[in-house]
Order: sequence, then structure tokens, then C-alpha cells
Amino acid sequence: MIKQIIENNAEVKPNSKKLEALREHFAGCFTAEGTFDIERFKDMLKDDVDISNEGYSLDFLGKDYANLIASIDTTTVIEPDLEHNAKPENKDSENIYISGDNLDALKHLLKSYAGKVKCIYIDPPYNTGSDGFVYNDKFRFTPEELEKKLNIDEDEAKRILDLTSRGSSTHSAWLMFMSPRLQLARELLSKDGVIFISIDDNEQANLKLLCDYIFGEENLVSTFIWKKRQQPDSRTKNGVSKDHDFLLCYSRREEGRIRGKLSDMSKYSNPDNDSRGDWMSDNMVGLATESQRPNLHYKLTNPSTGIVYACPPTGWRYSKERMKELIDNDEIIWPTDVNGRPRRKKFAKDLLSDYTGFSSLFDTVYSSQGTRELTELFEGNDYFDFPKPVDYIKQIVEQGIDPSNNQDILVVDFFSGSGTTAQAVMELNDKRLHYIMVQWKEEFQEQSDAYKAGYRTIDEIGIERIKRAAAKIKAENPLFAGDLGFKHYTLKDVPENVLDKMIEFNPIESGFANNLLEMFGRETVLETWKVHDGYGMNAKIEEVKLADYTAYQCGDHLYLTNEGMDDDAITALVDKYGEQTDWGPHYVVLFGYNFNFATTDALKKNLPLLSVGEKQIKINIDIRY
Repeated sequence: MIKQIIENNAEVKPNSKKLEALREHFAGCFTAEGTFDIERFKDMLKDDVDISNEGYSLDFLGKDYANLIASIDTTTVIEPDLEHNAKPENKDSENIYISGDNLDALKHLLKSYAGKVKCIYIDPPYNTGSDGFVYNDKFRFTPEELEKKLNIDEDEAKRILDLTSRGSSTHSAWLMFMSPRLQLARELLSKDGVIFISIDDNEQANLKLLCDYIFGEENLVSTFIWKKRQQPDSRTKNGVSKDHDFLLCYSRREEGRIRGKLSDMSKYSNPDNDSRGDWMSDNMVGLATESQRPNLHYKLTNPSTGIVYACPPTGWRYSKERMKELIDNDEIIWPTDVNGRPRRKKFAKDLLSDYTGFSSLFDTVYSSQGTRELTELFEGNDYFDFPKPVDYIKQIVEQGIDPSNNQDILVVDFFSGSGTTAQAVMELNDKRLHYIMVQWKEEFQEQSDAYKAGYRTIDEIGIERIKRAAAKIKAENPLFAGDLGFKHYTLKDVPENVLDKMIEFNPIESGFANNLLEMFGRETVLETWKVHDGYGMNAKIEEVKLADYTAYQCGDHLYLTNEGMDDDAITALVDKYGEQTDWGPHYVVLFGYNFNFATTDALKKNLPLLSVGEKQIKINIDIRY
């Protein structure tokens, strides 16, 4: 499979993903030669869409390069942590922790989780100059290759490659780093999904424009303010204490919205046994800003008593027509005193939901709490700089989920750092909630306290933090019903020398040594395949015995990885299709390096269309290298 990915990547252009989407939905706009006809596209939309020739956009060095990187598939493999995943607390867990580059992780996740994630929270590097951010990537293009792929001149190609290799922390480098990750993150979101992104002043403006470009400016939910500092900082050089950070929130589409604040239902009651249910007394006096509207200024008469009530100085909240509807529906509370103010019955049943608007200001949780929480878990040791407070992330996650949804809800954090988001999801104690955390194996400096304590990479701290937090939650709440385990996977690059052999491999001519499966590990191959085929990391793989040969099944796919498949095994496979009426995977996948030409040919001749009695199965054979 990796060989095929490498070959496909060679043909990828910056607009490949966008063209693929256009082909899917607007096939008629492509010519026989495969080019996109923009005039035909405009003509198709002209009755419903205003085509604008004006506007603005965010441009930066490497923008097309970032689009190219987003389109290139990953050649990493997914290695399961077999010992950890088999433990009782983890084997049935739906939570996932991935150690590896989040760009690779997102590309793997999209194959199984595209359109399935309700809430994403990320706390990316802020590019402050002191947070350690520098841009480096593993893609090794030559200037000539970039010139051709991006249709740019040699000078621009060299400038882009300079950013990708020398560890730049410029604004362009940061945007080039963030853009492909946010493009892929958008594809993970469900139609009503939302993403929250923490940021500070340094890149907030650029991030806003980048998100407008990726998510659409109409899908901005809000820019929240988090008041992270309780007391002003008196140590600043310019006399300004930066007491807040920003939290940008975007939705995938217009269906996306945040939860809101739980309404105070204690104000509602039913003292008069109104058949319409609980109600509260609501003011009907107009706002001062509306005081100049003449249609809101009139006297109000109680039709039952004839008492006339003067118009308040700012008028009423409703027009005469609307007020008449309220009177006719018996929704007005009439005071007996002529100097009193009539009020409206506001019924609980008329609320759009149990939630009202959520403030754009987070001001109840301070950053020092995050440090205190982490040091308490690690017995007083401070291993991580500026972790977010758990309560702050819990508020975010609660805003990102739908309380009326009874189905599983997936929360993703692909800059998971110390693991605060995982702890927040666990503490919410909601059986529907599950998380996917991703953290790059960033190394600690030898002089750091974390390194001296035996931790080599940040993901090790994150994993340990989740374990300790789970133990603490369980100890404090023995009846806890949520998911406290997690499965762990590591993304591995294929060594260059092995890649070279894989690319050169020819199933007929090559004598490529049959040790590739051992090098990867069968479990790694199967894990990578099942995620690629859309089953996700929690899907079960079952053994299937075919004479003396062992195959592996996940859903509608049968995986043949082992060498030594002989005629008896092929016969057993054909018989199994015919004998078991409830069995019949439509996809048979071969690990090509372990199958000679004769075996592959025999499978192709015997399997593609099986007709046994009334049972007909069309089988697709996929040979992966």
C-alpha cells in the first residue's frame, strides 16, 4: 500500500483535493480531457449564486505549498501498543492516544473518521519567539520539483524550501505549518461540528484570516476571550499586562452551533395551573434604544376591566399588532393598579432549547490552576509549561457537544500536550464522550526536570497524566460510569532503505527478501489497513482459518498477510464462501510481497465472481505493496 501511496503522491498538485471534490459533485464541469471548465461551472450556479469579482484573501509565502502538503497522503504505518491495549482497563475502551506527527495522524484519521467528529479543541504553538516553535517538515522536494508542482519560479521555490528546512519561526512559516492541519481538521468535523483554537495576540489576526479561508468567514461562531490571569502582571516592559488569550470557534457548516448556557428554570412555575405549563413574568417595556420608534408608543387597555395603562417613556417592546395577539392568547398579566405595568407570561415550552446564549468571556478559571492540577498529579513536580486548566477545557467541550444527542460523541485534540483535554473528557463522566489525542514525540532537553525523572518525550507525560488522572477519578468516585481507559498507537516512518526496495519491487522479477511483514509486524500492517479501509482504530479483527492458513477479517474485508497460501487454502476459501450463507466479505486484500505470481493468479481466477446456488458475490481483489 505504501508503494502505491508514493506513486500517487508523485502526481499530487496543490489543488488535487479541491478538484476531487468538484469531480464528485460537478462532474459535468469537466471536459473529456479532464480540465475544469469554469464558465460551465458559473453557468450552472448563476440562478442561485451571486458570482463576486471582488474580495480579499490571506496570502503568505508557501500557501500553495501548504495546500500541496495537505493533499499528499501519509506513508507512515500505525503500530499498536499491544501490551497496553490488552490490559483490562483498555481492551474495550473507545478512547485513543496517538504518538506521532499530527499531520500524519490527521491523514490516517480521515480515512475512518471523516465527518464524524463533533468537537475539536487544539492549543497550537503561539509562535511567540519563546515557545520553541520552528517549522521543519520531512518532505524533501527539490527546487525543480516545486517549480513544476506549484507552477512557480526557481527563486520562490528556494525561498519556500528554505522555510521548510532551516527551522523558521516567521509568520509565513507558522501559517504554512497550521494551514494543512486545519484543512484536514475541517474534513474530520461532522456537519454540526465545531473547532476551538487557543491563540494569543501574536498570531490571532493571521489565524482568524486563515480560518476564514479554510472554514468560511460565515462559519465563525465567535472569538471568545479567556481571562487567564487573576492579577495584573507588573513585570511587563511596556506597562501592559496581557491578561487574556483568544479562543476562536468555527463550525463546519451553518448547522454547527455551540451548546449555550443552561437556562435558569427556577424562575418558571405555574401558580394559576395554566394548561400551557410553567411560565415566568417577563418585562414588556421597550429598550431605550428603541424609544424613537412611534409604532411602539401607545396606551394599553385591559379588555376585561377597561383599565387604561399609560405608555412607558421608552414605549412597549411589541407593536400594536403583536400586543393584540398576546392579549387574545391570554398571555398578559394585568395589574389591578392603573399605575402598574402589564407584563407577559413567558412559557417554558416556548424556549428553543434548555440553553441560552453563552458569554464570549471565560473569566472563572485562571491559568495557574492548570499548573497546580498537573503538579498535584505528579506529586509536586512541574514537568510542563502552561498547561490549560481542566475546568476551562471542560467548559469548551461542553459547548461543543449536543446534550440531546444520545449517540457517541468524538472529541479530538491533535496538539494534546500534557493531556488536559483527555482528563476533561473523562471528568465530564458522560458515557457518550470519547476522545482521540495526538501528540508528537517531542524530546525533552537533558537538563529538564522531566528528562531527569525518566521521561524522554512529551507524549510520555501525556500518557502518564491520563493514567494518573483516571486513577484519581476512580478513587474519588467509585461509581464513575465513564471510560477511563485508552488504546495507544505510534506512527512509524518506513526506513529509507526499505522504501527504496519497496519502490523497486517487481512481483515477477524481483527476489526481494521475504522479511517485510516481520519488519513491520503483522499487527501494524493490519491496523494500518483497517483504518485505511474506514473501520477505525477500535474495530475488532477476527482470525479466519482456511485449512492450515490463517487469514484476518474486519467487516467486509478479508486480509491475507501471511506467506504460504497453497491450493488447499484457496479451495477452503472458495468453499467457505459457498457454505456459510451469512459470510462473504466483498474485499480480499493481499500483502503483495508474500504472494508469488501463481498464487495471486489462482486467487484472481477463482474469486472475482462466485456463484454458489442462489448466492452470488462479486469480490474485489486488492494487492497492496
